[in-house]
Amino acid sequence: PFDSWKSIVISLYMTLVGYGVLVGIPVISTAWVTLLGFSEVEVNRVAGADLGGLSVGALITAALIAKASRRVLALIGLFIAVIANWLCISIVDYEIVLWLRAISGVGSGIFTAVAVSSLGASSKPALAYNAMLFAFAFSQALEMHFLPLLSMAGVYTVFIVCFLATLPFIGWIPNQSKQTQASASSATESDDKVLLLKNMPAYVPWLCLIAMVITYINIGAYWTYIELAALKDQANPEWVGQVLTWSSFCSLIGCLFATVLSNRFGLLRPLLVTLITMAVIVGMLANGITDKNILISVFSFNCLWIFIDVYQMSTIANVDQTGKFAALMPGAQGLGQIIGPNFAASILGLNLGYSGVFMMCSSAAIVAMLIYAFMYIRFKRTVPAFAYAS
Repeated sequence: PFDSWKSIVISLYMTLVGYGVLVGIPVISTAWVTLLGFSEVEVNRVAGADLGGLSVGALITAALIAKASRRVLALIGLFIAVIANWLCISIVDYEIVLWLRAISGVGSGIFTAVAVSSLGASSKPALAYNAMLFAFAFSQALEMHFLPLLSMAGVYTVFIVCFLATLPFIGWIPNQSKQTQASASSATESDDKVLLLKNMPAYVPWLCLIAMVITYINIGAYWTYIELAALKDQANPEWVGQVLTWSSFCSLIGCLFATVLSNRFGLLRPLLVTLITMAVIVGMLANGITDKNILISVFSFNCLWIFIDVYQMSTIANVDQTGKFAALMPGAQGLGQIIGPNFAASILGLNLGYSGVFMMCSSAAIVAMLIYAFMYIRFKRTVPAFAYAS
C-alpha cells in the first residue's frame, strides 16, 4: 500500500505542510522580530519551542506507529496544530506564544512523522525522499516570497488552511505498518536487503539519528540566523531577500543529481563529500558577509541540504524494519534545530558575533562527517550491503 500513488501523494503533501515552519524559519524569525517586536534571543526561544515540539511529536508517533492507526495519528496531529496556530492569531504575548508554538510543533511532529514514515516504507525510499525534497524546492520558494508580504495573522492562517486541506484525503494514508507489509512480502525481498538487516548491529540506526541531529545543529543555526546575520553585515537587504527566494531552486539541482550519484557510488560516500563541502561553505561566512559570498554560500547550502537529507533519510530507511526510526527522523531534525539556534544564541550572548556562529556550524558538519566515515570504514568489509547501499 505504501507504493500506491495515493499514499505517496498525500505523504508528500503532508511533509510539505508539516515541515512548513522549519523550511520558512528565516522569514518567520524576521517576522517575529519586525511584526511582534521579539528580541533576537526571544525569537530563538520561540523557534526552538516550535521545533522542539516537532521532536516530541515525532517521538510520540515512533512509539505508537507500529500499533496505532496512521490515519488517527495524522488527524490528532492536524487538529493540535490547527488549534495552536489559531490561538496564535489573537495572542501575541511572548510567554504564551512560546507555549503555543511548542504545542503547534507537537501537532506538526505527529502529522509529519506519519508522512515521513510512510515514504520510508515504500520499496524505493531514496526515490520517495528525493521526490519530497524536489517538492520542497517549490514550497520553500513560495514561503520565502509570499510569507514576508503577510501579517503575522496571515502567516498563521496559511498554515491552518494547508493543514485542513488534508482532511478530504486522509483516507489515502495506509493504516498498515511497514512490519506487517514486510512479513507479507518477505519472499520478494532482495537477498542483499535480507542480509543487511540480519547483520546490522542494533546501534546503527541510532548512530544515524545522532548524526542527523548533529547535521541539523548546523542547518538549524545557519538557516535561523542567515538573514539576520546578513542584514547586520555588508550585504544589501533587497539582495539578501532575492538570494533566499531564488536559492530555493538550487534544491532542484540537488534533487536531479542526488539519486544519480547514489545509484553509482552508494549513499555514504557522496554523503561524506557533501558534509565536507557543507563545512566549507558555511564556515566561509565567518570572515564577514558580502553580496558575493552570501550568494555562493546560500545557493550551495540549499543544494547540499538536499543531498544530505536524501542520503541520511535513505540510509535510515534501509535499516528500518518497522518504520519506527523513519518516524523519529523529524524528531532528530527538530532536536538539531533546537540545539543549533540555542548554541548560536549562546555564542551571540558571549559577544562572539556571527563569526562564532558560522564556525560552530562548520564544526557540526565535520563531526557528522566523522560519524558517517566511521560507519563506512567499519562496515565496508563486514556489511558491504550497508556501506555501498544506494
